[in-house]
Amino acid sequence: MTELDSDEQSRGLRRAPAGGWRTAVVREVSHPTRFGVRLRLDVPDRVDHWPGQHYVIRLTAEDGYTAQRSYSIASDPADPLLEFWIERLADGEVSGYLADVVEPGDELEIRGPIGGWFVWTATEPMLGVAGGSGVVPIVSMLRHAVRVGRPELVRLAVSARTLAELPYADEFTAAGALLVLSRADSPSGRAAARIAGAELAALVPPSGPCLVCGSTAFTGAAVRLLTECGVDVHRIRIESFGPSG
Repeated sequence: MTELDSDEQSRGLRRAPAGGWRTAVVREVSHPTRFGVRLRLDVPDRVDHWPGQHYVIRLTAEDGYTAQRSYSIASDPADPLLEFWIERLADGEVSGYLADVVEPGDELEIRGPIGGWFVWTATEPMLGVAGGSGVVPIVSMLRHAVRVGRPELVRLAVSARTLAELPYADEFTAAGALLVLSRADSPSGRAAARIAGAELAALVPPSGPCLVCGSTAFTGAAVRLLTECGVDVHRIRIESFGPSG
């Protein structure tokens, strides 16, 4: 059964699938980098998501105290498991638990999928511009495009300080993404530097959305570069994040 996000509908956005609280079973835990954890969850009777959507993960202590955070989905909708890549934040009560404590077989409370603005379903060209853990929803879009046989629709610029800190670096490299490393030269020989407007201008498709995801500082800089390149602001969709209060 497909549930619809009423908030999305009331705001006149796309009618995206949405789901309520469910119990997920952790099937796989891996640490591809020292900065994060990759979790793969089995969610019985889950609602299929669109690439770019996210889930809320809620933790409940024995004394009833709860903490919850939102995390983007990395997996393609056809994947039998839900995949998340979660950056371990200093003093992050949820990310720290997920990165250091959770083991296969554990159960987690999750709610989703959520969101109808920052989504892409391989029906038109797109440019994905993402930094750090902001690449997670973009990798879901890339995987979806590859599965449905439309990888040519996807243009990507992904950024991190070093290649070791870039989640899913192998997949982005294989897809021919522009790898923007600020503290090291990229495998292609690009010198360490922040992304430049000319680099983005060369990637902007003639139509379709420009999806920008990352920290508040990163998304602000990327949007400024895109608009300076002449991209209509109505084509730009932003998903930014910062420390929780």
